[in-house]
Amino acid sequence: MFTHDEITQIEAHGLTVAQVESQIENFRTGFPALPVVRAASGGDGVVQLSEEEVTAAEARYDSRRTELRTIKFVPASGAATRMFKELFEYVNDDKRTPGIDRLITNLEKFAFFAELAKYLKPQIDDKDVVRNIIIDGLGYGAKPKGLVTFHAYKEGARKPVEEHLVEAALYASNGEKAAIHFTVSPEHRSGFLSLLEERQSHYEQKYGIKYEVSFSEQSPATDTIAVNLDNTPFRTDDGKLLFRPAGHGALITNLDKLEADIIFVKNIDNVTTDERKPDTTTYKKALAGELLRLQERAFEFLRAFERGEACEAEAITFLREELCCKLPENASRELIIATLDRPIRVCGMVKNEGEPGGGPFWVRDDEGREQLQIAESSQIAKEDMHLMKEATHFNPVDLVCGVMRYDGTKYDLTKYTDPKTGFISQKSAGGRDLRAQELPGLWNGAMANWNTIFVEVPISTFSPVKVVQDLLRSEHQ
Repeated sequence: MFTHDEITQIEAHGLTVAQVESQIENFRTGFPALPVVRAASGGDGVVQLSEEEVTAAEARYDSRRTELRTIKFVPASGAATRMFKELFEYVNDDKRTPGIDRLITNLEKFAFFAELAKYLKPQIDDKDVVRNIIIDGLGYGAKPKGLVTFHAYKEGARKPVEEHLVEAALYASNGEKAAIHFTVSPEHRSGFLSLLEERQSHYEQKYGIKYEVSFSEQSPATDTIAVNLDNTPFRTDDGKLLFRPAGHGALITNLDKLEADIIFVKNIDNVTTDERKPDTTTYKKALAGELLRLQERAFEFLRAFERGEACEAEAITFLREELCCKLPENASRELIIATLDRPIRVCGMVKNEGEPGGGPFWVRDDEGREQLQIAESSQIAKEDMHLMKEATHFNPVDLVCGVMRYDGTKYDLTKYTDPKTGFISQKSAGGRDLRAQELPGLWNGAMANWNTIFVEVPISTFSPVKVVQDLLRSEHQ
């Protein structure tokens, strides 16, 4: 199937021929639908904490913050192409939509207007205004979301990178330092570094802490081969195989390289203004407090099993009632221990208000366990799509992760993925159609075999910016 030169190209990418052939087989056979049982809901897989429980969980985390190794993990790779898609269609194809009208009418309400105004000449037409947002002037169409100006303050505007620094100080610091890790694309790294060089010390002085900022890039070894519509390898005009980044699921290898007691995971564009941050801070701490409580209980059972104690019945009850994992009848001691001895994540879930994205579901795995997973619509069979419509909550990507074992070693996160989950989509390159493959999503299949707990959080903690007009919402003004 592959020439000698192509095999050399595959190996240079960090892949093996067997891996690439396996990827091609996935195109041919497709990914099986997720064996969903039902949507998780309040009282059935989605925990609804009382005010007293939120306060207690927050206090539990705060009482241990000085001793915990904590890090904030922010996926921030890629250009903000989708955020400005409508603007590109206007400039390139003269396609003027109501969204463009809204943008032009409210131009001065955008936090980036002060920067944009420098490029606007008298009597400039609307298309040139938009061009100066995405191509000339600000050039946002080629920048990542993290470097787009989101919010205006009296002391100056902020970009998402800065808002994440502020959040890290509020809930992910030990009082002296705060660690934050961004995943970035190689071509954007210098932009992040320049912004931090300019602004980091300002936030260190403001919050009285030091930041430990680190970066990683998505490994080329996680890329997947592209194929033609007949599932044969896609070759570019110069005869080379085409490999594509395999989506955010590939970031599990980046996350796996971090060693901390608590890892907060939140997308780069999900930030709000200081005025609205208190709910975010409270619930991030509460999720961490719940993780600590559940993790310590799981560790107690694992230590008891290690001592040879018989506590199977109590462990099964704990798994069912606290970790939302229902084992099959007559589960073996080995299965009980293996189920307890896994990475753990507590995920915030917001009530479904029509936002796009995955949701919380009960899923039955190969071991016969009924447990919780975050699922996208593309993972669910047509005959089960009614379950998606019945979902009362959806996933805002608000995760708190525990990746350390009870003996102080770290879990190998790559061993807790579900390689049977993935996504196939149709794309194009050089004007030719192709099929692309993504690895299981970071919070979907890449964390499928973690102990997972869903906790309801208020919608005020979710402020994503998917398109530029979202910046006109109240949570960004």
